[in-house]
Amino acid sequence: MSEVPSAPAGPLRRTALYDFHRRHGAHLVPFAGWEMPLYYSSILGEHRAVRASVGLFDVSHMGILTVEGGHAADLLARRTTANVPALAPGQVRYTFLLESTGRIVDDLLITRIDRGEELERSFVVVPNAGRADEIEEILRQHRGPDTRIARWNGTVALLALQGPGSRALLEQLFGWSLAKLGFYHAAFFPKEPGAAAAAGELGRSMPGALGTVFLVSRTGYTGELGYEIFVPSEAADALAERLIAHGAVPCGLGARDTLRLEKGYLLSGQEFHRDHTPIEAAQERFVDFDHEFVGRAPLEKERAEGPARRLAGIEITEAGAIPRHGTPIHANGALVAEATSGGTSPSLGHGIALAYLPRELTSVGTSLELEIRGRPVPGRVVALPFLRAAPTRG
Repeated sequence: MSEVPSAPAGPLRRTALYDFHRRHGAHLVPFAGWEMPLYYSSILGEHRAVRASVGLFDVSHMGILTVEGGHAADLLARRTTANVPALAPGQVRYTFLLESTGRIVDDLLITRIDRGEELERSFVVVPNAGRADEIEEILRQHRGPDTRIARWNGTVALLALQGPGSRALLEQLFGWSLAKLGFYHAAFFPKEPGAAAAAGELGRSMPGALGTVFLVSRTGYTGELGYEIFVPSEAADALAERLIAHGAVPCGLGARDTLRLEKGYLLSGQEFHRDHTPIEAAQERFVDFDHEFVGRAPLEKERAEGPARRLAGIEITEAGAIPRHGTPIHANGALVAEATSGGTSPSLGHGIALAYLPRELTSVGTSLELEIRGRPVPGRVVALPFLRAAPTRG
């Protein structure tokens, strides 16, 4: 598999859906080096569309890499908190790449796309946009001679269809059978309706096979039923138009942020920026301690002793009080933290925030004060996620 040419130099990169965004009136903003839609109609309307029906996101700015070879799984296991050799074909794993100190460099998705019959293993790796170059370089520095790493941004686009209506829309449009595609699993599906293998298959190359099939995963970062579709860049615009013609609402980064915040999901650069560990971030369920990986020893020590700080959810019920990133948080008259993320929950109708609090203040019901517009506003610690409704997993 040949390497992908680097993107042309310029102030901001553009995805294959840039013209689509312009045609549909997107408000474009800089984000992690890319020109991306913040919203089309309104953040609130797009948020509600995803919770109630189906929304379409362009997430092609995320890193899109393939890691292949006889020792590909060992490389990814050594550099992430996932026991990658244990992944079944078609399985997707949310995981972390750490510094030797145990602090998070990035969170990423690893998808195994080989059938398990081949001598080599094949994985698709999706890091955050702002860390993609760094993650690629780290993997290259640690790979063996038989491991191939390629970057496909510019050649492959990534669309995320999210919401309770996403499965029905895709099945109607393509004739796919998605019922057996489990949560955090992926498979290749034919791009033409009525083609063979409507139930999905593995063992294809990426992106070589994308002329006749799409790689479809079922993950999402909204808390709703949702699918991600890897497509050739030249096919992305037409696919996006077909999806919205069948009822999907185009959505921007603003709704993506409010949706993930309601579920208590982490945001790179806010919940972590090489300053917190997965234990502090309350994400130890995504750390497999049954294998060796960079950063394991400090995490084992922290797990045994307990972290000094822990990510917690805070709600504010006072009307009009909206916490933001950096909002000061006080307890018993002392400054104890700043909000890492905050805003008004469109679904709940009041302010919510995430913050790393001293461990003794993380119990549900603990009273706090948030300094909003120069005055104290009462808040209290609540269990995460803020929004309890779970996606359909059948």
